[in-house]
Amino acid sequence: MSEESTPQVFSNRWADAVGSGGRGSPRDLCGCIEQTSTKPQRTTRFHGERQDTTAPGWIRLLELVEEAAADEREVFKPLAELTADQRRQVVTLPPTIAELTSVKHLVLYGSNLVRIPPEIGAMRSLEEFTPYTSYRLHWFPYEITRCPGLRRSTVSTRALYGNYKLRPPFPLLPAAAAGAQGMGLEDLDPGVWGAAAIRTCSVCDRHIDAGNLRQVWVSLRTSGADVLPLLVNACSTTCVEALPEPAEGYVQTPHTGGPGVEQPPAGRRPR
Repeated sequence: MSEESTPQVFSNRWADAVGSGGRGSPRDLCGCIEQTSTKPQRTTRFHGERQDTTAPGWIRLLELVEEAAADEREVFKPLAELTADQRRQVVTLPPTIAELTSVKHLVLYGSNLVRIPPEIGAMRSLEEFTPYTSYRLHWFPYEITRCPGLRRSTVSTRALYGNYKLRPPFPLLPAAAAGAQGMGLEDLDPGVWGAAAIRTCSVCDRHIDAGNLRQVWVSLRTSGADVLPLLVNACSTTCVEALPEPAEGYVQTPHTGGPGVEQPPAGRRPR
């Protein structure tokens, strides 16, 4: 074989970001988004799984977060410390990630996550975020914009709501305030609201009462080349109006999702 025809071998950048194999799959399959632009995109809704807080994977994750906060580490790769079965048991991160104020790089490669909690906004040192190949993670909390140093991210774009390659629809959000009238926000259906509890405003950080909740979507360029679909839990129309202008090439106003939202054509990468 000639030198020119010798195949090039690339190293796996994330080989140390996942745990051991073992029995079982580390994540569930997801069919929320059609992975071809030739098929009509189906209506989407939030993943409704609740975190089992008695699962060994969750309990181990709590320990790992506590250890990382105590030793003030700058790179946190929690999944590398979990077995395949344990990784599959984790569908969100604990609120205690707010204590990871020294972490500069959060690696969640190949996770089974379906949501990230708003407490990620307290990770004030975060510079790089890597949830790559987390194919069930379709959106992010608006609070991630509170990480002032975030400059790099590696995200599986085709898994995101509203991504420019496929333009899948965003889940339809309840109408402003009306959907929460007469109910508390501490025990919600995550398949409807995107979270099991909503406590504070994504914009001003004030407490949210059920009757004041306004949920909207906005697509923002939060780091590098990635435009992320962000879920905003706002306490007033004033906070919704204070949101920054969406990224060029995406829906240009905050919106409540659903198949009726008109998006730019698929396949054309925005500038």
